[in-house]
Amino acid sequence: MSEDNKNTKFALWVLFGINAINFYDRQILAAVTEPIRKEWALSDTAIGTLGMAFTLVYAAIGLPLGRLADSSSRKKILSIGVATWSVLTAVSGFAWNYAALFATRLGVGVGEASCAPAANSLIGDLYPPRKRAVALSIFMLGLPVGIFFSYRVSGIIAAHYSWREAFYFAAVPGLALAFLALKIKEPQRGASEGHSSTPRQRAGSPYLVVLGIPTIMWIILSGALHNFNMYAVNSFLPAFLMRSHLMKLKDATNVSSIVLGAVGIVGLLGGGWAADRLSRTRPDGRLLLSAVTMLIAAPCIYFALRQPPGATAAFIVWMGTGSMMMFVYYSGVYAAIQDVIEPSLRGTAMALYFFAMYILGASLGPVGTGMLSDHFAKKAMAAAGATAMTEQFKATGLHSAMYVIPLLCAILAFVLFAASRTVAGDMQKLRTWLKGQDQGASCPDDQKVP
Repeated sequence: MSEDNKNTKFALWVLFGINAINFYDRQILAAVTEPIRKEWALSDTAIGTLGMAFTLVYAAIGLPLGRLADSSSRKKILSIGVATWSVLTAVSGFAWNYAALFATRLGVGVGEASCAPAANSLIGDLYPPRKRAVALSIFMLGLPVGIFFSYRVSGIIAAHYSWREAFYFAAVPGLALAFLALKIKEPQRGASEGHSSTPRQRAGSPYLVVLGIPTIMWIILSGALHNFNMYAVNSFLPAFLMRSHLMKLKDATNVSSIVLGAVGIVGLLGGGWAADRLSRTRPDGRLLLSAVTMLIAAPCIYFALRQPPGATAAFIVWMGTGSMMMFVYYSGVYAAIQDVIEPSLRGTAMALYFFAMYILGASLGPVGTGMLSDHFAKKAMAAAGATAMTEQFKATGLHSAMYVIPLLCAILAFVLFAASRTVAGDMQKLRTWLKGQDQGASCPDDQKVP
């Protein structure tokens, strides 16, 4: 194996590890939601607001970090970011009330905002287009792997000790990865494209250039819908299982680790392989694949929610299948973004995409679901003629609120199909522009047309 190949593989696996600890740390709160809710007598809206605070800061800080990733050392950005969020995750365990936990989650959001723009920009320069979906799928494996271990390990720690120790544990692997990030050898920007590596971008504001691409606009809308769903289900599934299926904390987090984590590995790897194969025969293949799998996910999640209390096996099959289909989204869409964006704007494009994903999607998913849950719980209490809120009414409210997820999956399928209709034209525009840049770069100054 050549030295370049070794460096490339090392970089990819370090980025995978960083992404895994990224999602591990942010998912701890969902794994221990019920103990925290009961200790501080919180509503589901208050729990959802914790998630909203994290994602709003994550999105806002992501924009300047995206621009920084296009001009500065990406490995240093990652190293500082990982170290910051790891320390603040541990500090979350010391929170003495809701406000203190709220503040620490804001800090974690600042650190984690460094991951996506810098890592995606690095992968775009490490791998050529024909291999990029698989590389991005390996990077995105950090999502289900992080979720799987976060639910599994955090649930065990919280069951044997307390919810606070679950936060302390996460700091150690994060700090180790912050050190390894500094060992990555950064590639030249645009090195994998077969074009001039000199940083160039189309004329105009970088933000307006990105937003002027029709496919990007459809993808941004899809990201908002998808992240609403992912953060809603990740935030409340253990609580749903404990309330509606009467599971203990350890059992609820174990089931969640399977249907939201383990199945994602299959979805991402299978999706990455299929997306690359389809992209070789048709330019819209990646986005069409994501649209079809999202259309399959909608009824699967609906039937999972329809399962009666105690029907654990059926719930795992339906929810696991639906979740696996949802993970294919990342394999197709992330690669499609890089298909229509020049190398010098990839950090900016990912930052804009993530800004919309988190401002319009992830920030609203937990709090929106929490508000719906509280609304339906009060409605159930009124229908029963009761005057006090009980755990039974809270279970009914959360169950009703969760049905928003399959509904948005169906809408998302049509948005992704619309993106597939514009991607071929946007890819051709980029190729034409890059070709013109290369011709201009190879032409002597005295021969260029003024």
